[in-house]
Amino acid sequence: MPITTCIFDAYGTLFDVAAAARQAASDPSFAAIKDDWPALAEHWRAKQLQYTWLRAVTDAHTDFWEVTQQGLDWALEKTGHDGDLALRERLLALYWELQSYPEVPLMLHSLKDAGLNTAILSNGSPDMLDGAVQSAGIADVLDDCLSVQSVGIFKPDARVYDLVGQRFDCAKDEVLFVSSNGWDAAAATGYGFTTAWVNRAGEPVDRLPWVPAHKLSDLSGIPALAAV
Repeated sequence: MPITTCIFDAYGTLFDVAAAARQAASDPSFAAIKDDWPALAEHWRAKQLQYTWLRAVTDAHTDFWEVTQQGLDWALEKTGHDGDLALRERLLALYWELQSYPEVPLMLHSLKDAGLNTAILSNGSPDMLDGAVQSAGIADVLDDCLSVQSVGIFKPDARVYDLVGQRFDCAKDEVLFVSSNGWDAAAATGYGFTTAWVNRAGEPVDRLPWVPAHKLSDLSGIPALAAV
C-alpha cells in the first residue's frame, strides 16, 4: 500500500540533542565545559537511553523528564562537573528549547504539501515535546505528538508503535517510520512499519533480528521515500 503516514522519533531525529550542551558551552558563564561539552552531551544521551531500556525491562516506568535529569546527573559526574548546580539548571532549561536539524522544516512542509499525515512518536513526555515543537516552530506541519506516557512503557515495546494505528486508523504498511536510533528503526521494522534510519554519525548497523528498510544521512530524502 502507498505511504499515507510519516512518523518521526523526536530526540536525535528531528531535534538536535547535543544542542543544549553546545549552546551552554558557548556562554562564558559555563566556560568549564568549553572543551568537553561533546563528551558531556554524548554521555547524557547514552544514559538517557539506557535508563529507558532498563526501566522498560524492569517495569519501573517513569516520565521522560526524570530519566533526562538522571542521565544528566550521571554525565555531569562522569565529566567532573557534578558540583556545578548552575550548569545543571542551564542545561535542563535548554533541553526544553532544543534546535531542530536544518532540513526539518522544509522536509515536513513537503510531506504536508503532499497530503501525508505527519506526527512524532517519542519517549518524551507531552509537555517536553510541546516545548521542543514550539521552539522549533514546526507545530503547523505536525498532526500530532504521540507520547509513550499514554501507555506507560518506553520504546521499543510494541504498545508504543500501536499508538500510530490507533491515532491515524492506518495499516502498518502505510506508515513510514523514521528514527535516528538504529535500534528503534529496527524494532519498528519488526513491528511491520516501513522504516528509515537517519544515521547522521555513520554508525554500524545494530545486530538485531531486523534491519531498517532505508538508511539516510539526514532527513532531506524522506519526501522522496514517502512518495515511492
